Amino acid sequence: MAHIELKGISKTFGSHPALGNLDLEIADGEFFVLLGQTGAGKTTTLRLIAGLEKPTEGRILIDGRDVADWGAAERDVALVLQQYSLYPRYTVRENLEFPLKAKIRRIDANEIKERVERVARTLRIEHLLDRKTDRLSGGEMQRVSIGRAIVRKPRVFLMDEPLSALDAKLREALRTELKNLQMNLGATFLFVTHDQIEAMSMGDKIGVLDNGHLVQTGTPQEIYNNPRNTFVARSVGSPPMNLLDGKLLNGRAVMTPNSFELPYEGQVVADDRPLTFGIRPEDLFLDRGAPAEARVHDIENHGVEKILTLRVGSSMLRATVPARTGVEIEEAVRFAWDPAKVVLFDGETGMNLGHTG
Repeated sequence: MAHIELKGISKTFGSHPALGNLDLEIADGEFFVLLGQTGAGKTTTLRLIAGLEKPTEGRILIDGRDVADWGAAERDVALVLQQYSLYPRYTVRENLEFPLKAKIRRIDANEIKERVERVARTLRIEHLLDRKTDRLSGGEMQRVSIGRAIVRKPRVFLMDEPLSALDAKLREALRTELKNLQMNLGATFLFVTHDQIEAMSMGDKIGVLDNGHLVQTGTPQEIYNNPRNTFVARSVGSPPMNLLDGKLLNGRAVMTPNSFELPYEGQVVADDRPLTFGIRPEDLFLDRGAPAEARVHDIENHGVEKILTLRVGSSMLRATVPARTGVEIEEAVRFAWDPAKVVLFDGETGMNLGHTG
């Protein structure tokens, strides 16, 4: 397996900067997820590590060795894409065998057969081995595509949104399978996605990318509980963190422009300083004696819970409440937050005033 380091990586295409001074470290055997929206620079990062692009500035190291002059084959990485890249006229078996039959590998026929059968068992596609790939479903094709990567035993797996073309149920199943696969192989995975649920459920570590800059790196819990800024707070969590502009006055959080107040127990900052208060939906609750009033704007039933959208003046808040909570659209409700769970951001820069790490 492999330890990967990107040091001071910048990449420009013509006059367009895709990445700027990117530092990134992926530990040996780690499942690292790079999270960001379209255009953030995720795929560019992947292609640089794969050797398909060269950085404008900076160094790429694999196991401590600078691989700037190494081609893609020398780096021994496997790339799994959203598009399946299979040979449609070949059977599944022939597709899995293909990367092993390159002359540079010199693998004998018995080992090829053994590797293909082992991978097929791992991915539960034994029954498909003699079927042409143009007769497979999307989920089956993606399994074969992943199998073609595994069968080579590469040093690094690079995955570029491999589940995004699949339906929701299949995505959920393959998320679990991929994570289990990575743990069983003990392999180094770099998984690129715009889906924060994939990032939170799969990653040992997450890197949040915004316009070519790495904003924050940490475990899913660190990113969720201690976001570095409002961008990360909005990027991680479903529903995302509520962000409310306001000020601290006499030890209470006063929201503007709606002028409702809530108790506050966190760090002390100067009164009248512009702030953004962050609170997760699960840390808002309804209570008849609560200090603030809202109207129920929307109700989403999720079985074990409901997600309410509360309207306070021109602000909308999301609250996660028990499924048994009986409320109706446009009903007036009282609500409060857990004062100990409030995250304080600078109102101008969006930076977390209490961020550590």
